[in-house]
Amino acid sequence: MSESRLEALLRLNAVDGISTAASLALWEILGELLTNASEADFAAAGGLTLDEARRVRSEALAFDADAELSLAVKAGVRLLAYDDPGYPQLLKQTFDPPLVLYVQGGDLEADLTLAIVGSRRPTPYGVRMSRSLAKEAAQSGAVVVSGLARGIDAAAHEAALAARATTWAVLGSGLGRVYPAEHRGLAERIKASGGAVISEWPMQAPPLKGHFPRRNRIVSGLCWGTIVVEGTEHSGSLITARLALEQGREVFAVPGPADSPLSEAPHILLISGAYLVRRMSDVWEKLPPGARPDVSLYDPGAAKAPRGPSLSLDHQKILQLLGPDARTLDELGLASGIDLSRLSNIIFEMELRDLVAPVPGQRYAKKGS
Repeated sequence: MSESRLEALLRLNAVDGISTAASLALWEILGELLTNASEADFAAAGGLTLDEARRVRSEALAFDADAELSLAVKAGVRLLAYDDPGYPQLLKQTFDPPLVLYVQGGDLEADLTLAIVGSRRPTPYGVRMSRSLAKEAAQSGAVVVSGLARGIDAAAHEAALAARATTWAVLGSGLGRVYPAEHRGLAERIKASGGAVISEWPMQAPPLKGHFPRRNRIVSGLCWGTIVVEGTEHSGSLITARLALEQGREVFAVPGPADSPLSEAPHILLISGAYLVRRMSDVWEKLPPGARPDVSLYDPGAAKAPRGPSLSLDHQKILQLLGPDARTLDELGLASGIDLSRLSNIIFEMELRDLVAPVPGQRYAKKGS
């Protein structure tokens, strides 16, 4: 692709409120002649009214494509146009795929992709289910896709990384402004592991509220199925689920306690016909035959973290406290003096080492007890 044609692509991608179909038509017809095209040319090429063409032309020509290319090159960002061979085919098949994807890290080629999304303020149960499902999906060879948000998204990414598998994070901001800022380290680890961090927004685009529903269509569009783990009735995860259904993809929901506000989103989905999921076998059987893993090709034990190095004092303390009995996180926190955030991470690490296991009642037990 010539540099001038690439600049035209970036200019059109920077325009808000225009469909991919119109942007693609403008790019294919006007291409590198974009900067010299008139309002009438824009209207004719994009199927726009003159008022729409005037706004689109103004915004496109005002965008500094040279500076954008420079930022992308310095950050090691690849630009995938809609018609590039490396553009994800599942996403391309949706009704409004991005004109261009900004990508850092590995490629976006995978046979099996699964989205796990949910509340930014989950309960310990929600975090545990997100981690458990992401771990099992990753160990079966699936790419775990989510939005790098706090809560369920981060738990899914972390579990995939802990299982030494691939995960993709889709942002609602530009790659030069990772949001939330505290997840910059997580984004770096995703890239270093062979995963990818993805956005359709220009490099320095802020995390505007309107960006996230658009981001959600990419999360669901990249995947064969979307799993919702906790969320209120106004949760963004419901938007992702609706988009997945519109894209012809499967939607799954993890049931929760009936009296928890964070069970509202998954329960709404279940009432509406989403598939109930407790473990990944519930998911695999509902996906198209070509999108199911051949679990015989994967050794779940090989993806687990090794038992070494030796356990820390905190890990040893938790094992000692568990003894022959199962306990809740709250009980372990009170007995150990470890705050719940740190304790949740310790329990998760010990699950990966096959030292503890979740049991009914949101409790944990020592393996072999």
